[in-house]
Amino acid sequence: MSETRWNRSSNERSDNSEIQHRRVVIENSHGEKLVGVLHDTGSTETVVICHGFRSSKDRIPMPTIANVFEKAMISSFRFDFAGNGESQGSFEYGNYRREAEDLLSVLQHLRGENRDISAIIGHSKGGSVVLLYAAKYKDVHTVVNISGRFFLERGIEMRLGKDYLKRIKENGFIGVSNRKGKFEYRVTEENLMDRLTTNTHEARLSIHENCRVLTVHGTHDRIVHVTEASEFAKYIKNHKLCLIEGADHEFTSHQHQLASTVLSFFKMDLKKDEGGISTSNRDHIRSALTIKPRI
Repeated sequence: MSETRWNRSSNERSDNSEIQHRRVVIENSHGEKLVGVLHDTGSTETVVICHGFRSSKDRIPMPTIANVFEKAMISSFRFDFAGNGESQGSFEYGNYRREAEDLLSVLQHLRGENRDISAIIGHSKGGSVVLLYAAKYKDVHTVVNISGRFFLERGIEMRLGKDYLKRIKENGFIGVSNRKGKFEYRVTEENLMDRLTTNTHEARLSIHENCRVLTVHGTHDRIVHVTEASEFAKYIKNHKLCLIEGADHEFTSHQHQLASTVLSFFKMDLKKDEGGISTSNRDHIRSALTIKPRI
């Protein structure tokens, strides 16, 4: 089930036909409507872009990545997971595996429109989701993990406060408010255990060696420390790591560098890997390329 709406883009193709931005509504396996934007360049080759925790398809870096692929005449689709952005459903803390199911619904719909899914790209929590998807379904051979968390047991105290496990057992839930004191969402013990029992370690090990994975991380990320980025290379067979010097969690001041790095990886021929960012599967040597900002 889908609903579409066409909008004209100011960017015109070389043959003078216009690139279209199409609003698409897709029903997930729970009957909730997921809202997304298709950047249709006329090519059926399509990449799917997934946002992070309490984010949306319209927040950086998702639109930036879509626009860079659009300029390269590659179609893309960015969407809101259930309970986020314009999509239906209630926001749930954790929910990694269910968001992987949302991604499955999206890919099934796009393939039903005869689109070739060439890559899945995820930012922050979305990075964990695309890796979980790749491990379970093994039908996408290029995956990009941007600012993804390796250790899901980390970062909880930052959002829930100290003694969160004790408090949640005593009260049944923890209410989370923003810096202004406004209530934002509730975390139950079930929500917390959903996160803590999501076996991302097993998932990384089960990603097929024919699946190319890129991890991009900023060296000044204060949400997920940059040291977590190098951990992915220890468990994913065909992995490349790129660190962008000075970039924060959302690459606020490094949007172009991030998007260009992702596009370059997407276009890169596996047999013609560039030095520094390459990975040898035979000896499992993995090295990182650090990109410094232009002065």
